[in-house]
Amino acid sequence: MILTKRARRIVAVLTVPAFLVGAAACGSDDSDSPSADEPVAAVSGEPGRPPEISVEGDAAFGEETVTDVLTEGDGAKVAEGDFVRLDVVGRVANADLELVNTWPDEGAEGDTPRQQYVVQPGVESTLPQTATESLVGKKVGSRVLVEGRVSEMLGAGAEQAGIPADDGVVWVFDIAATAAVDPQGEAQGEQAATEEGLPEVEAPSGEPATITIPEGEDPPAELQEQVLIEGDGAEVEAGQGLVAQYTGVLWDGGEKFDSSWDRGMASGFQIGTGSVVQGWDQGLVGKHVGDRVLLVIPPDLGYGPEEQAGGAIPGDSTLVFVVDIVGTV
Repeated sequence: MILTKRARRIVAVLTVPAFLVGAAACGSDDSDSPSADEPVAAVSGEPGRPPEISVEGDAAFGEETVTDVLTEGDGAKVAEGDFVRLDVVGRVANADLELVNTWPDEGAEGDTPRQQYVVQPGVESTLPQTATESLVGKKVGSRVLVEGRVSEMLGAGAEQAGIPADDGVVWVFDIAATAAVDPQGEAQGEQAATEEGLPEVEAPSGEPATITIPEGEDPPAELQEQVLIEGDGAEVEAGQGLVAQYTGVLWDGGEKFDSSWDRGMASGFQIGTGSVVQGWDQGLVGKHVGDRVLLVIPPDLGYGPEEQAGGAIPGDSTLVFVVDIVGTV
């Protein structure tokens, strides 16, 4: 529940948004399918610059996923289980539908680092595991093309939205960084008592934190943050991928709405670029790997007046998070 609208767009496509209805394009006969090792799309451009993707009209995509290293980098290899930070363009080919594009318009980039994705290749996240699993073994600095059919890449949801199962999905990944981070990691050390007026925190090992809202206290109007456990790792910088365990509750009533612990592993996302709510960007940049941080986020630095998660987070909610920073990438 910490992602901004931009980072949730691909998730929306996978869960059949109404705006996709009627976006169908004509499919192609399997007899014209290319061989399994030949990409259909043509990609131009160098890593570090926006790729140009071209696909001939009504192109036929084979049943097997195709991976092609367009340009090989000279950095570290992505190992199984690593967290990877990357740029990505994703398109449904014949429907001419762009799923995601981290590249800004020419001239749009300023002092803020470019928004990127942070994923574990082969693990379902904000990008489908069928798209990212081919990145294992590839090198940092590489540009990688991955192609597959809608049925394999996006599943039944996209088909229900009107996109034929045999249409193709084209992904172009630029691998910016990779790091081995323990997805079961957590902050270690003696936890400090919370400051007066802030929620109390009990954080048993391997479980969601229990966060107790102070009785009778109004929510603070400004961001509140406190380091409960001080780590000795590197300082978190804007633009890095952050890997964290976290639990989030509402100030009003103290009800839990999300926790990485309930999913059994840490989550990865980019920090300091508007990829997550402002309270995370402001409260976690400058902290250190190994820190446990308590954040109390007012609505203007959270989700504002819009409800989220089907109403589990009402509009104008003050959010409380306990975040263990377990790594960066």
